[in-house]
Amino acid sequence: MRKIAISLLCLFAIQISTAQIEEVDRVITTGVPFLLIAADARSAGMADQGVATSPDAFSMQYNPAKFAFSRDRQGFSVNYTPYLTELVNDISLGQITYFNKFDERMAFAGSLRYFSLGEIELRQNFDDPAQVVKPNELALDLAYALKLDDRFSMSVAARYIRSQLKIPSESNDVKPANTFAVDIAGYYESEEVAYNDFNGRWRLGFNLQNLGPKIKYDISEDDSNANFLPANMRLGGGFDFILDEYNKVAVGLEFTKLLVPTPQKPDYAAFDANGDGEISVTEQTAAEVANNQEYRDINWVSGIFKSFGDAPDGFSEELKEVTYSVGAEYMYQDAFAFRLGYFNENKEKGQRKYFTLGAGFRYNIVKIDVSYLFSASQVRNPLENTLRFSLTFNFGEPWEEY
Repeated sequence: MRKIAISLLCLFAIQISTAQIEEVDRVITTGVPFLLIAADARSAGMADQGVATSPDAFSMQYNPAKFAFSRDRQGFSVNYTPYLTELVNDISLGQITYFNKFDERMAFAGSLRYFSLGEIELRQNFDDPAQVVKPNELALDLAYALKLDDRFSMSVAARYIRSQLKIPSESNDVKPANTFAVDIAGYYESEEVAYNDFNGRWRLGFNLQNLGPKIKYDISEDDSNANFLPANMRLGGGFDFILDEYNKVAVGLEFTKLLVPTPQKPDYAAFDANGDGEISVTEQTAAEVANNQEYRDINWVSGIFKSFGDAPDGFSEELKEVTYSVGAEYMYQDAFAFRLGYFNENKEKGQRKYFTLGAGFRYNIVKIDVSYLFSASQVRNPLENTLRFSLTFNFGEPWEEY
C-alpha cells in the first residue's frame, strides 16, 4: 500500500501536491502531468525555461521551432531525471531526442519520453503472494521546423501519449489510455547588434503545447470521466550579452499558462431544497458532484477558450494562473556553462517556488549537462535535492553563422 500511495503522489505531484495548503482551493489538475516535467538538465538549470533560449538538442520539449536555427547538422541526446528520490529509488523520467537539420532552413526531430513508476507489489492480504505491476507513461514526438525568413521560424509537432496506470483486477479493463496532441511553435532570433561595450542578440519564442483530446482511463461512450491534457501556452524572451569572442551571458524571462478550465465554485443554493439557506451534508455533496460533472463535460476545444476568462474571481485570478521563470546562462568559449534560475507560481494555484543551479561541459562532439533544484516555499518539490543529467552528441560540420 505504501508503494501505491507513493505512485499516486508521483502522478500528480506537479500540480496537486499543494492541496494540503488551505489557501489552495482551485488548483488546476490534468492527466499525464509528466509532460510538464523538464526532462533535460539545461532547461532545468534555468528554472524549466526553454521557449526562447538558444537552440540545442533538447528543443523538442519547449520549442521545436528552434531546430531550424541550430548550427549543428545533427544531434542526439539522452536525459535522465530521478523522481521522488527521498521516498523511493525506482521512479524516474527518461528521454531520448534526435534532430537533423537538412539544410539552412529546414529541420526534423523526434523524441521519446518515458516515465516509470517503478514496481508496485499488490496483495489482498498481508501474507498473500505479491502481484508485481510496473505502471508507466510515455510520449512519442515528431516535429518539423522551417525558417519562414532569415530571422523567424515555425514548427508543428505531433505527439502520441500512452498512460498505463490502471491497477489490474478480475473486474476491470487494464488497457492503457491513449490519446494524441499537437504543438504549434515559433521562434525569432535577431542579428547580432553592436552596442557601446558589447554585442547583443534578442530572442523571442512561443509554443502552444499539448493541444488534443482528453485522455480516458475508463472505456465509456463519452468523455465525462476523461481528464484534460496539460495544454499550455508558453511565451518567452531573452537577450545575449556577447562580451567578447570567449564570454557570453544570456538572460531570459518566460511565462506559462495552462489552457485548461478553472474548477468552479459549487452552486450550493441551487440544491437548497427547502430554501432555508442552510445546506445539509447531503445537499452539499450533491452540489459538489453536479459541479464536478459539469466541469468534466467541457470538451477540450471549449476548455482552451474558457481558460482565458473563467476564473471565479475574475481577471485577478486569471493572472494568478500564470507562472513565470527567470534564468541566466554564462558561457565560456562554448565549452563551459554555468546556469541559475528562479520559478514562481501563485500560492493559490500550487505555490511552486524554487531556485535552480546548473552547469554544462562540452568537449568536441560530446556535451554533458547537470542541474540541481532548491525549494523556496512550504511545498516540497518532488525534484528537490535531485541531480539531473543530460548527455548530447552533435554530428557533422556546423552550419555557418547566419
